[in-house]
Amino acid sequence: MRCKPLLILLLFLAVLPGCRRAASGHDASGSIPSGQKSFPVRGRVVSTDAANGEVTLDAEAIPGYMEAMAMPYKLAAPNTLSELHPGDRITARLLVDATRGDDSSGYRHPRLDQIVVVAQARPDYKPAVQYHVPQAGDLVPDFHLLNQSARQIHLAQFKGKVVLLTFIYTRCALADFCPRMSRNFAEIDKALATDSKLYAQTHLLSVSFDPAYDTPKVLRSYGGAYTGRLAREDFGHWDFAAPSAKDLSAVTQFFNVGVTPGDGPGNLTHSLSTILIGKDGRIVAWYPDNDWKMDDLVAQVKNAAAA
Repeated sequence: MRCKPLLILLLFLAVLPGCRRAASGHDASGSIPSGQKSFPVRGRVVSTDAANGEVTLDAEAIPGYMEAMAMPYKLAAPNTLSELHPGDRITARLLVDATRGDDSSGYRHPRLDQIVVVAQARPDYKPAVQYHVPQAGDLVPDFHLLNQSARQIHLAQFKGKVVLLTFIYTRCALADFCPRMSRNFAEIDKALATDSKLYAQTHLLSVSFDPAYDTPKVLRSYGGAYTGRLAREDFGHWDFAAPSAKDLSAVTQFFNVGVTPGDGPGNLTHSLSTILIGKDGRIVAWYPDNDWKMDDLVAQVKNAAAA
């Protein structure tokens, strides 16, 4: 049985054995940001490489991009790799940066998202970990966290405010991952502070997925460095916090954050996840990458606060 187009697939997933969708690495609307191009891909999984977040795919010809070929591809959402197995047949969207014209030689940074497994090599397989794909309107669970001041906080206490939440860990050395998220949040914090009414209606939350190392003391030092106020920071508008080790899996799975051991002591391989939560505690928007622009997000925060 062949899979139907995506919208029909989502409606009839329960009656199509062996056909399932991996978590998307892009926004749920399927829109393509300026400067990018997409191509439909079909092929068979040859192998997976968890360390590099890659899948080697024996792909059919991709019109406008390349002939049929087996080659490795990065995944837009590396945490979905656990759902793919050698022999699986998939369809996907190939995203590329197209900044040097409209020919294949100008395309850069190919990665797969919107992956649908249309035929499983192991039909009885069920992933050990089920990741939730955040959608607008989803009610966020009342997760409890320990913040930089060694106080227990929980997400429901922020109802009535717009919350912008992202994930980090303080030892992250990849400039485009946690440091970039924290720098962006610092700029957003400054932008919101220019409007006292808006500032009072919003809250920022950076959640660490490394609770064993990111103790309140470590988070306080890290947070103060990014706000620029160091020991003078009162963290009234921006909390840095971590779930308990017991609750960590539930938090990362709900917000679709894949975390695995990295290639050295203290290193973690992880995906990104930034979430805008409305005053009612429901998701307004989800950003599963680092491509979002600060001005765009500030505008969405303002719209959510005005709602």
